[in-house]
Amino acid sequence: VAELCVCDLLVAQCDVNCCCDPDCSTEDFSLFTTCSIPLVTGDSNLCRQKAAVYSLDVEANPPARIFRLTEQVNPSIFCIHATNYKQALYLRTPEMPTPENFDQLLQEFGSASFSAEPDSWNVGTDAPSPPDANETHRYEFGVPVQTEDAFLRLPSAVVSSWCSDANPAGFLVNQATKCIRSVSVEGCESIPALSMLFYINSSILAVPKSSQMVNITVQSIAVQSLHGTRTLLSSSDVLRLPRILDELCINAVLGVSYHITYTDTGEIIEAAAAFVLGAIKREAHSIQQSFEISFTQANTEPVPLSGNPGYVVGLPVRAGFLPKGYPFPAGAASTKRLGQLTVVQSVSNQDCLAARGARAPVLFGYNMVSGCKLRITAAMECQPLAQTLLDMLKGQSFPEFVASFGNSQAQNVLDWVPITHLHISEQRICPTLQSSCQIPVSLGIEVKWTKYGSLANPQARIVNVTATITSTTLEQLPSGKERTIAVTSSVVFTDISSPAEPGYKAWPTINIKLPFDFFYPFV
Repeated sequence: VAELCVCDLLVAQCDVNCCCDPDCSTEDFSLFTTCSIPLVTGDSNLCRQKAAVYSLDVEANPPARIFRLTEQVNPSIFCIHATNYKQALYLRTPEMPTPENFDQLLQEFGSASFSAEPDSWNVGTDAPSPPDANETHRYEFGVPVQTEDAFLRLPSAVVSSWCSDANPAGFLVNQATKCIRSVSVEGCESIPALSMLFYINSSILAVPKSSQMVNITVQSIAVQSLHGTRTLLSSSDVLRLPRILDELCINAVLGVSYHITYTDTGEIIEAAAAFVLGAIKREAHSIQQSFEISFTQANTEPVPLSGNPGYVVGLPVRAGFLPKGYPFPAGAASTKRLGQLTVVQSVSNQDCLAARGARAPVLFGYNMVSGCKLRITAAMECQPLAQTLLDMLKGQSFPEFVASFGNSQAQNVLDWVPITHLHISEQRICPTLQSSCQIPVSLGIEVKWTKYGSLANPQARIVNVTATITSTTLEQLPSGKERTIAVTSSVVFTDISSPAEPGYKAWPTINIKLPFDFFYPFV
């Protein structure tokens, strides 16, 4: 009870008159007028329980908080002496109703009251439940990919940098690992992890606990020389097993890349592996191996993801275009071109003409500023110059939409956020000059995002994107004169899920433990 504090609402800040707030200091307590929660207890049904008592010593200088931990006695004769019913201290998996056991469950639990004794949890039934009644016959996110003997291995460095073959590959979890493998040229033919068979000899189960198998095919084989150059073999039908040749162990596996194809129902329909083989010198006692696995849904165009589902900080913001004629013809949304949101990339000489083709991707969560300088002469015409600067700021084809999630599919149009375009002009009045023109000099992109989902594992979701073009008035230059202007691009990410102003309170998070009988009689 000393750690419970229901009035602690602000994160890393002291709540006024909350005497149990661990964020409050002695100086904060001296300003309190009262304790909003003077008594904190646990389960009131217990015969004896600890209680945290908070008060203020107003006679002290300065006033101080007083904390006492006491033991309270429940005066009721109907109180809980000890919580010794262990089955109520954790959640059990309930028996799921099926056509075979429904009548039995209705007879047992359908009346106004029923027995909750421990033995009644395992009441037998005359009608046995069908096998795997409670199991889903499809893969779900993160579930290990099963094979006929165990699971698909993706070796990785677990505790140290050495390879551990006990790491399972999770469904829809794209991974890339590197680890060190202990080897010896004399025994390379007998080391399983150096052979291609070790990675393809077990078939993958199409769905968990099924008899339908999917064989792992060899997609490609690349041979790496001792100098690091790689050569792709024209044929991948023949397995190349490790063997000793001229004090070298050749055809040793240096890298494996799995590619899994699945359906929208969570069924694996195809599996392929790409190998990198190389040679090991006699004096080498260890090698570095790399492993990778990726997943692609069938009948969809494979695109790199920036999160699953929420965006990951540092990965590109995904963008695209809505096809012409949408929503007709049907299915046109699946042809949306996917790309990245980009800005002008700064170059070493800061010349805008040299930076016209150099673009830098906008990375989620990273505020960016880039720019260049443009030398303008009196001979330059206004309209071509303005169009050149606009093309340089926005790129060859500025996208129309941004993906709200890192894994938004192209065919789900509602998962894409339209980009709002704004134009701002800086007017300069100079009556001494005869003519002037407006040219764009900056592009500002503001990405507003919010935390989506549960508080325990919030996902980053983009809700609004605004692109602002700022133009300025270019005054006509006298003949023979030159002028240099700065052209800039900026990207700002704003988290709108946090309080916008000081004084607004976010939704409180109360970390408490529920009484063990809170859900009684339900499991």
